[in-house]
Order: sequence, then structure tokens, then C-alpha cells
Amino acid sequence: MTPVSSLFLAAGLALGLATSAMAQDSPAGPGHEVMTLWPKGPPGAEHATAREEIVERSKDAAVLRDRIIKGVTHPTLIAFRPRHPNGSALLMAPGGGYAWVVMDKEGYEAAERFARSGVTVFVMTYRLPHEGWSAGPAAPLQDAQRALRLIRAHAADYGLDPGRVGVIGFSAGGHVAGVLTLKFDKAVYPAVDAADLASARPDFSVLMYPVATMAQPFAHPGSRKNLLGEAPTPAAIAEWSLETSVRPDAPPTFLVHAVDDASVPVENSLQLFEALRALRVPVEMHLFEEGGHGFGLRFAVGKPAAAWPDLVLSWMKRRGYLEPKGRLRTHPSDGPSTPG
Repeated sequence: MTPVSSLFLAAGLALGLATSAMAQDSPAGPGHEVMTLWPKGPPGAEHATAREEIVERSKDAAVLRDRIIKGVTHPTLIAFRPRHPNGSALLMAPGGGYAWVVMDKEGYEAAERFARSGVTVFVMTYRLPHEGWSAGPAAPLQDAQRALRLIRAHAADYGLDPGRVGVIGFSAGGHVAGVLTLKFDKAVYPAVDAADLASARPDFSVLMYPVATMAQPFAHPGSRKNLLGEAPTPAAIAEWSLETSVRPDAPPTFLVHAVDDASVPVENSLQLFEALRALRVPVEMHLFEEGGHGFGLRFAVGKPAAAWPDLVLSWMKRRGYLEPKGRLRTHPSDGPSTPG
């Protein structure tokens, strides 16, 4: 075991956390640690029906991998350490319509891109709400809150500033990230260990073509059904729609969408943008004429939408989230930050 892996494991044990696998076991490949979110299993599993499996959708995986995880039973974080970390971190939530979690297209590929720019990225798998978890639609929020807290709890191990930890989500993962952005302090699970003393509020939020609304006519049908069931009540629709959950203390938010998105209409981002703006939450939005849905990196090549990672990084820099390591800020919910 490498010294880095030993440090990671020791820190996990000190907090009472479970490390499910080390670098050699990561589905992202060598060099990536895997952290289990719930050391004794996720809450509310008594009637869960999930059976976890990885499915390869690519016709030629040797050329291009396209894996998804179905039936997530053990949510994890997979760490992408930059060669030259700048102290910033991103919790990354891939999409999948709340039917599965995309691994490569909206996970590992984007994580590698941001890691090349010095950002430490943690790709999250999260439970799917329709698979019998007692928390129902709050199950992914449980996982997201726990993941953000674990990243802050391990900030020193990764050389992170706990006041520069953001979240990025794609499609339904954008809904996961958006719910965390707006319900970061909602009590959805009892504390597990010392990590849960940390704040779950992201310092900034990046939502990529997000599933935002649960209301017709702009809701994504599959995500809405998998999150809220066949016939959700008006109260449930309002509770889990991002545009009706906006609060003035929400973190700065960055939105990206394609106007020709036929799966998650651009109105999802437009309505959220207006709601954030109405409450004076710092928000920036970039709309691309073409790009469709789920373009990530691979399907944006050769199109204007390919600029989105640079736009995100430029915004992060302007707002002070890419400060050099050592110039650390303090998160309002935590004690003074120190260099890792």
C-alpha cells in the first residue's frame, strides 16, 4: 500500500469511516481511491429492492467506455487527485434519469478534465429513490449531504480548502446537486460520526442541463416518475422542484444548457435562473444553440458547447474558488481552514 493510501485509510478509521476499496479496485482505473459513504450501510435499507450492477452500453468498450451503475446499494466517492492540486474540490453527481448512474460520460471523463486544471474531484454514486429506500425522494439528498461532509472531513488529507468545495451535477445528477444546493441543511438522516459535524452547504454550484422542475409541462418524465412516482401531489412537486426551493442564502450557481435539448427542456434552467436572480443569489447562465441533452465532453466536441469546462473554470477563478493552495478561505459553518 502506498503512503498516500495508508494516510487515506488511517484518516478514515480515525473518523469511524469505511474505505471500501483502494486505488487498484476503483472502476475509474488505477490511482483512484474509493470511499464508502455509509460505513454501516445506507439508512432506510429495510425494504430496499436495489441490486447493484455495472452495465457496459458501448458496442466497443476497448475504444470508448459507456458504463452505468444500476441498483446502487453502496454509494461511494471516487477521488480524482490532480498532479498539482490548487485546494479546490468538486463533488460530481452524474446523471441517469434517477434510473441509473452514468459512470464514464458524465463522471470520470469530466472528473479527469477538471483534475487536469488542479481541482480535486470526487465522483459520487447515489441511491435511486424508487428502489424502496425509506427516505424515498430524499435518499439521493442523504447521499449528497453525507458526501459533501466527508470531503470537508478529509480536506487535510487531500490538501483542500474546506471553504472551496463545490458541487457539479449533470441532468438528473444536476437535480441531485441542485437539491443539495438548496436543501443543504435539511435534516434527512441522523449523524453517523464526526464527519457529520461538517457543513453540507456547497460553496458554489454548477448545474449542467439540470432536471430542475417537477412541474408540467417542462418536467423530465422519467426523472419525475422515478423520484416522485406516477401521480405526485402538488405539495411533492413543489418540494422537489428547484425553482420553488430557491433561498437567498443559496451558494453562487452556474447553469449550462442547450436550447435544442429535447429531453430536459431549457426552461428547466431558465426558470431556475429567474428564481435565483429574483432572490439576488449570484447566478451565471450559458445557453448553447445546439448540443442536445447529455453532451458532457464527448458529444460537445466540435460544437460551441465544448467550451463549457473553460467557462466553469473561468467563473470559479473570478469568484475566488481557484486561489492558489495556501491562500485559504474560511467556510462560515466551519472553523478556520488551514493548508493541507
